[in-house]
Amino acid sequence: MSGNLWREVWILIGIALASLLLAEITGYPFLIATLGFGLYIASNLRNLVQLNRWLVNKREDVPDAGGLWGEVLDRIRALAKETERREDRLTEMLTRFQSASSATPDAMLILSPQNDIEWANPASERLFGIATPRDSGQRVINLVRHPEFTAYLDCGEYSEALEIASPSQPERSLSVRIIPFGSRQKLVIARDMTHLAQLERMRSNFVANISHELRTPLTVLSGFLETLKDMDRPASTDLRKHFQTMHDQAQRMSRLVDDLLTLSKLETTPATRHEEVVDVPAMLASLKEMGELVSGARHHHISLVADAGLRLTGNEEELRSAFSNLINNAVRYTPAGGDIRLTWKIDCDGPAFGVRDTGGTGLGLSIVKHILLRHDARLAVESELGQGSTFRCIFPAARAVCSASATTAGKPRMS
Repeated sequence: MSGNLWREVWILIGIALASLLLAEITGYPFLIATLGFGLYIASNLRNLVQLNRWLVNKREDVPDAGGLWGEVLDRIRALAKETERREDRLTEMLTRFQSASSATPDAMLILSPQNDIEWANPASERLFGIATPRDSGQRVINLVRHPEFTAYLDCGEYSEALEIASPSQPERSLSVRIIPFGSRQKLVIARDMTHLAQLERMRSNFVANISHELRTPLTVLSGFLETLKDMDRPASTDLRKHFQTMHDQAQRMSRLVDDLLTLSKLETTPATRHEEVVDVPAMLASLKEMGELVSGARHHHISLVADAGLRLTGNEEELRSAFSNLINNAVRYTPAGGDIRLTWKIDCDGPAFGVRDTGGTGLGLSIVKHILLRHDARLAVESELGQGSTFRCIFPAARAVCSASATTAGKPRMS
């Protein structure tokens, strides 16, 4: 038993003895006892009222008292200080968590046991269209209206991620994962998988293209080898003709292998920061001459109209590869004597390189799309029946670098 508790016991014994002594003197024992114990009870009630006032309004200091009440209040004061320290640590941790969640590109939602939105980080507005405090308290399925998401939320089995389209940007693909925590709460994390989805589509298209592209030269080579095998005494002119055809097809397969290596390099190496200023008009003039050499006896008419002062921020080697693939594609598929028109200008969409021909598509477009993706650009294709196709590489306006000559009207570079 503590000393303060004994102190309270002795106080009660003292009040009782004093009441008996005063009762002998005054002759009123009940009145004296009532006054003595009443004062003791009033003192305790005063301490109790002060404690209750502190519990209601904790901004005040813990009250002071003596005796057993003082011991109790000291312990309460120590617990209050420890609680305050814990709250400070939790506040600091919450602030750090909110800062980290604000910096992450992934959307994060905290849901109540009833699947109401309690909190959302800034990325949630971009990927889900959800923001707090605006949407706090809303049922999440009222804002993310996707049947598969509703079923996934209700099933309770979250070992596998869910792939859905973004509610706010349907062209974006999201990978959604739910993590239960706390008292039946849920943490919803959504990652933008658009880039990977685009790469997967490119890979699928590439497999289809490469299968088609390789089948043709292999069929030609197999046919000629079968013919040569069956000929008793082939004429020298026939041999030269067949060997030339087989050589052409072998070169075609060699180009396909080069394209495969280029695609593999683009897919396995990270995109670098494209900070160099590329002289696109000079590059296109060089590529035009190369296209004329490739055309050879087919005598395509290749023209170039380029804004002489318009340059581009990017990777020169990759841009040369993308543009040369489009030009080679046009030369390869445009009939002999056909027109191929190259343009480089800036319009309402931004700086754009265009190739207009009377041909088709090929494996080189996969390389072009990969390179454009690394330059935040896109490929637009316009086709007219019987008139051919126009391929446009459209870059963000922020990548354009215009010199003084670019602002001079009526002075494009033509060749």
